[in-house]
Amino acid sequence: MRFHVLTVFPEIFDSFLDASLLGKAIKAGRVEVRLVQVRDFTKSRHRTTDDAPYGGGAGMVMLVEPIVRALESLPGEARPRVLLSPRGKPFSQGDARRWAVGNELALVCGRYEGVDERVRGYVDEEVSLGDFVLAGGEVAAMAIVEAVCRLVPEVLGNEASAVEESFGAEALLEFPQYSRPSAFRGARVPDVLLSGDHERIRRWRRRSSLELTRRLRPDLFESVALTDEDRALLAESDDAAKSPKGDDAAKSPKGDQAR
Repeated sequence: MRFHVLTVFPEIFDSFLDASLLGKAIKAGRVEVRLVQVRDFTKSRHRTTDDAPYGGGAGMVMLVEPIVRALESLPGEARPRVLLSPRGKPFSQGDARRWAVGNELALVCGRYEGVDERVRGYVDEEVSLGDFVLAGGEVAAMAIVEAVCRLVPEVLGNEASAVEESFGAEALLEFPQYSRPSAFRGARVPDVLLSGDHERIRRWRRRSSLELTRRLRPDLFESVALTDEDRALLAESDDAAKSPKGDDAAKSPKGDQAR
């Protein structure tokens, strides 16, 4: 998998590309990240990439010509070409899965007040991390590179991790995860996870994912194709919630684990 990142601040990526799973994947040759310095494609001796907006207003606008020339320097197979901008559709795990299937991805990092509108005629898609504004697209590019990279074969130590986690094959949040010790300051690991009964554990995890998604992300839950078993598990969860005691195997989990 090869990423092409167009930016005026390639140094921002130095430690990011050298650390953790991504750094290992790059060293192993499974992933390549090319940082394309947009300033190299200016005609100005000062390597200027921005100017005041026509019509007046605050801030500076990234010039169309250096960005387009940088895009045109990429190999033809470097598609899709994605502009990172607050105007784009929200980036999702579905986008990560779709892009991971290909071999190339080009990301254009905006800066300042944004890019000249004509740049949009030279990209295939436009995405945003969410309804907030960053100083530039570099942080968004890092998030996307990591999200896609994790789905490239042999990057994760355990390929099942990418299937079972939140927003995996189904639109479900991941079930709660626990590790040692079994008790910490009065908070205990649910007994079912210590039982060794794989079928009970599977059912508990499935029920937890369903309940978490229904409670925390009803928008995602609406798209889940529930099976008969899923409906039965949710009914068990509802019954347990009405019970004054409940049990470890049926208590509603308090939240997905931060990742």
